[in-house]
Amino acid sequence: MILPRTGLGCMSLSHAYGVPPDVGEGVRMLRAALDAGVTHLDTATMYGGGRNEELVGTAIAGRRDDVVLASKGGMAPIDGVKTIDGRPATLHAQVDASLQRLGVEHIDLYYLHRWDKSVPIGESVGALSEAVQQGKIGAIGLSEVSVARLREAQDVAPIAAVQNEYSLWSRNPELGMLEATREAGVALVAFSPVARGFLADAIGDPEQMASKDIRRAMPRFQRDHWSANAALLPAWRSLAAEAGCTPAQLALAWLLSRGEHVVPIPGTTNIDHVRENIAAVALTIDSSLLARAGELIDTATVSGPRYNSGQSVEVDAETFEDAA
Repeated sequence: MILPRTGLGCMSLSHAYGVPPDVGEGVRMLRAALDAGVTHLDTATMYGGGRNEELVGTAIAGRRDDVVLASKGGMAPIDGVKTIDGRPATLHAQVDASLQRLGVEHIDLYYLHRWDKSVPIGESVGALSEAVQQGKIGAIGLSEVSVARLREAQDVAPIAAVQNEYSLWSRNPELGMLEATREAGVALVAFSPVARGFLADAIGDPEQMASKDIRRAMPRFQRDHWSANAALLPAWRSLAAEAGCTPAQLALAWLLSRGEHVVPIPGTTNIDHVRENIAAVALTIDSSLLARAGELIDTATVSGPRYNSGQSVEVDAETFEDAA
């Protein structure tokens, strides 16, 4: 399948960053995003324990044909605990539940949200392939996987997209996934493309974040690393000003330059930010300036790993720690 050049990650409308808006405001924001030209919405079973899918479903009611709709299964809160479960029976049940919450008969793209390391990925992908055959989903995606896992999955069924974290400050896809997806004709959907707000210059003091903000547990936002990372921001602001765009737009433009198959899905709760992000697609920024952006914010200049040890065990994507 061919995805729109960018999309909208819907997670923050229900949980994860700060305090989410109420349901009515979230629906209004999503409908305004559709009016502004958003044509790709990304949600998941995990987000808000299903509430995010319900929110998206309400927002697209009567406008289903206007969007490429993506959701995910294989990870869900069970009795309040995040649970990764890739067993076929679980995935079949979660696909059905996603359809019901979204109020649709068909989901265009459905990801295995995390590889369940206790289940061969072929079994999980096989279940999603059955959902394709049943007409419940249109295409299969994988999230936070390695090149090896992508190739194992491709032996079972076509894979349309890999959704891994990718931004100037999280270069893990450059350890193989960027090239592997390009060669295979698979979309590389980049989540957290503005570094969870860092590259949008939207974070003041991380210690003032809401108590349940997931960034509090991420090393790069913690005291040991934050001061070094924040020291990069003045030069980053200057570079964006030189490019004639906002910091977030520069981050997105850099990602878009990495390949036609790279699809950023920035998330926001603010319609003005949605419009700002959409406008990044039309920017023309000199390649030498984009190269300078890549040198300023890079693995060598960013302090701290992207996940803590507990979070790292949940993902399969290549890491610089393993590559060292």
